[in-house]
Amino acid sequence: MDAGDVVDADHPEVVALGATLRATNPEVSDFARAAFEWVRDRIGHSFDVQDPRVTVSASQTLHEGVGLCYAKAHLLAAVLRSQGVPAGLCYQRLADAVAGHVVRGLMAVHLGGAWHRLDPRGNKPGVNAQFSLGHEQLAFTVDPSAGEVDYARLAVDPAPAVLVALRGADNVLSLQLGGLPSELVGF
Repeated sequence: MDAGDVVDADHPEVVALGATLRATNPEVSDFARAAFEWVRDRIGHSFDVQDPRVTVSASQTLHEGVGLCYAKAHLLAAVLRSQGVPAGLCYQRLADAVAGHVVRGLMAVHLGGAWHRLDPRGNKPGVNAQFSLGHEQLAFTVDPSAGEVDYARLAVDPAPAVLVALRGADNVLSLQLGGLPSELVGF
């Protein structure tokens, strides 16, 4: 599987989910909100649910029902793209008590003539990511004084460092101990 196969918007299960959500939400912004909430709330975040399965592609994440922030962003981007809505991948670098810093995966949707970052990570106490086309409400905000970064680039395919980390793991929970990328060089 190469990077282009990760956000597999043409996979039959991804297309079916997109079509189902679009059928009940014909307005593009309503569909995007429904897709965001579906992925955020129905796909477990691996660390939160302590599920060791490694998922990378959108279809794999949908099939398994679990994934890290990266995999959930891949799925949301694929669902949106399956219905013709432009979507890309983006990242943050956040401070981490174990690894020093860790890169997180987000995604962005193009609606109303602008790109809007969304974070389908999944909510829990202290984390409240919401769909917003106005004021961004991600799971985490960056603190530049702590070396944190909102990477400005919007990408079609996942960052290579993310794919290396995910594909090199046989237990995604082990990545909590320092196996996730700490920065994206040249991104």
